[in-house]
Amino acid sequence: MKQSRLSAYDITLGALFVAMMAVGANITAVAPFLNILGVPLTLQTFFAILAGLILGSRLGMISMLVYAALGLVGAPVFAGFKGGLSIFISPTFGFILSFIALAFFVGKLAESNRKFPMYITAALVGIVINYFIGVNWFYAAMNFWVGGEGLSYVFAWSSMVPFLIKDVALAIVAAAFAFRLEKSVLHRTQLRQAS
Repeated sequence: MKQSRLSAYDITLGALFVAMMAVGANITAVAPFLNILGVPLTLQTFFAILAGLILGSRLGMISMLVYAALGLVGAPVFAGFKGGLSIFISPTFGFILSFIALAFFVGKLAESNRKFPMYITAALVGIVINYFIGVNWFYAAMNFWVGGEGLSYVFAWSSMVPFLIKDVALAIVAAAFAFRLEKSVLHRTQLRQAS
């Protein structure tokens, strides 16, 4: 029977990823040059992928749920130090929602096979989930509730290309880092058990 309760260690790791998401969302506070056409670059997708790879499907998903909930209740953890229920109707809220599913599925894939090619595959699947949910929300928001003249579906996707390139590169870095971290921790654990 699997343990269903979270240990203090699990809670600490989950909280660490919530904090990293908040910092990653606001990296432009310390590096204001990281903007594309006035839109800040963030490291949220990078940390959400890491959460799935390192924490696993369950704890990774829970940490992303906590992150989203904190922001929705008003903590300034989203990009631009924003928070509150008004974020729910923003064009980019779909990306925040996607982090929950992303962490779960990335974690599931990594749990199924702890080899480096699977880590890369899991990270790239995470990007697909992130952009599928995020861009579709963005398109719907811009056409149905934000107002304005609306935009085409093709334009919604093409406007994300600079961010997609950055996120694919960071997904590969996340996969390499998580794989190396796991191998290092596993190696040290085996050394301790042998002595």
